[in-house]
Amino acid sequence: MSTLLRASELRHIALGVRVEKSTGTLAATTIPLFTISGGLVIVTSLVGRVTTAITVANSYKLQHNPTAGTTVDLCTAADLGTTDTAVGEILVAKKGSAIAVGAADQAVNVVMDSGQIESVSAGTDGVILWALTYIPLEGGASIVAA
Repeated sequence: MSTLLRASELRHIALGVRVEKSTGTLAATTIPLFTISGGLVIVTSLVGRVTTAITVANSYKLQHNPTAGTTVDLCTAADLGTTDTAVGEILVAKKGSAIAVGAADQAVNVVMDSGQIESVSAGTDGVILWALTYIPLEGGASIVAA
């Protein structure tokens, strides 16, 4: 007898728990996207989709701001708006590289401790829906939308 898995079940087995958060209209500020609590997690994917076009110059990056320790860039800042970033574009964060627009390799299995994953924007338009998947490394560790 065969057993079929739904896409959500297969994703959960391969990548872990999925959480998503929209930036809302980007503003020249730092905002929390996700809150990590309860200990160490492995972030297995972190991908954004532009849901409202980014049309003004915008130096943009993601960072991890731990409860204890030093804030670390999850990718280097990239200008997303001087050349418009259209609705539907995929954004991929890769540690040590600028955010990639379109299909790209991504950093996988990034270990993070309790704190926040933050959106750092210098522009004032556009919206990004970020989705991440993670696996708890410690009992009780989790990530939720901030």
